[in-house]
Amino acid sequence: MNSPVDPAAAAVKPRIIPRSEHSVSRAQISHNALRVLYRLREGGYQAFLVGGCVRDLLLGITPKDFDVSTDALPEEVRKLFRNCRLVGRRFRLAHVFFGRETIEVATFRASSAPSQAEEPVADLDDDEEGEAADVAAVVEPSDTHRAFDESGRILRDNVYGNIDEDVWRRDFTANSLYYNIADFSLWDYVDGAADIASRTLRLIGDPETRYREDPVRMLRAARFEAKLDFSLDPATAAPIALLADLLGGVPPARLFDETLKLFLTGHGARSYEVLRRRGLLAALLPTVDAYAVAHPGNLVEQLLLQGLRNTDDRVQADKPVTPTFLFALLLYGPIARLIEAMPPERWHETGAILDACDQAVREAQSRISIPRRFALGVREMFALQPRLEHPRGRRALRVLEHPRFRAAYDLLLLRAQLGLASAENAAWWTRLQEVPEPERERMADDLGGTPPRRDSARRGPRRRRRRPASSA
Repeated sequence: MNSPVDPAAAAVKPRIIPRSEHSVSRAQISHNALRVLYRLREGGYQAFLVGGCVRDLLLGITPKDFDVSTDALPEEVRKLFRNCRLVGRRFRLAHVFFGRETIEVATFRASSAPSQAEEPVADLDDDEEGEAADVAAVVEPSDTHRAFDESGRILRDNVYGNIDEDVWRRDFTANSLYYNIADFSLWDYVDGAADIASRTLRLIGDPETRYREDPVRMLRAARFEAKLDFSLDPATAAPIALLADLLGGVPPARLFDETLKLFLTGHGARSYEVLRRRGLLAALLPTVDAYAVAHPGNLVEQLLLQGLRNTDDRVQADKPVTPTFLFALLLYGPIARLIEAMPPERWHETGAILDACDQAVREAQSRISIPRRFALGVREMFALQPRLEHPRGRRALRVLEHPRFRAAYDLLLLRAQLGLASAENAAWWTRLQEVPEPERERMADDLGGTPPRRDSARRGPRRRRRRPASSA
């Protein structure tokens, strides 16, 4: 395989697979993506679907989104679509908006560059640092150049080329097929169709060079291995253990985005196993990996894996999932380690639990940014555990009204399932939510503890009426 920076690579011509020899159909493609493709073609430009959407269509998977590649410059794309905005500094893109759906349009690039969708797109707090702000930034003309850091990582690449050059800056062969809207053929420069058929994940070019250009490619390799059940080509897998520490130089906001892709898209349990086996968890979440190494297979790791499986099931059932619950699972071990380092009499104190949560989040943020709203959610989930484990009278009813009750209750159920909390107590909370209001009050009163408050109690002690003075 030619190096992506080898000028000879651009001279390689594609194998063109006609429509009769592949399974990609326009009926499977988003209507809005087709609108973009056809308008680009009508404007006199080349227009291709490219990347993971083509791969997924060949695998019989419904793509989550559709990416378009073209020879039109970003400014030319913007002239064709009123509903378009140019975004990104590190990698300039055009986003065409159709309600909730966004079609991403990238101009063909020369030589090596980050692949589409590698920019962080997570919804971060407005003061989050890192490259996330670059995604929403209108690009300055001065951005049209390529820059690398001392380790070889690409910092910026807006040098445009043609499709014969563009393919060499993509990451994996399976993500490098182009679907041509002009005649519905597939253009295959790097035997991507064969690798998809054999379920092999192979980097284009020299693996060590490609990982140094963009260390996040190691996480992408792990994600595709977990998501698609592909096998990593030996040459693609070999440098990962040696280069994993390069992830320490990636902006934390981008690693947060990759963490969500790894764990909240339906294959979180498998991603955890792949990350540990590849030595990448230690680079992404060092304290989580350290706890797993110190306590292999213990109840806390079982809780994490079961929680990830439950999350995967929710994703498959199209139910909502939240980063708050994910980080509560991932940080359970580090939080437990910090609490257990305190005197035993403090283990159930709310203050001690909150201190441990804060420290565990700070340690995790040495590598990935965790937006404040999710960090606060983790604190509240753990702070509610003692109140759920020891409900007291009518106070228990007020816990039901807490904004984090449902997440904290789900964590309690998971703990009870693994024997880390009382199953009887978890069942009590389950029934409390199912019964009508009068029955809830009776259940709470049966607990004892705080007596129900009466109107007289709210008014304070009743004053004794003075007798009128005797006239005698």
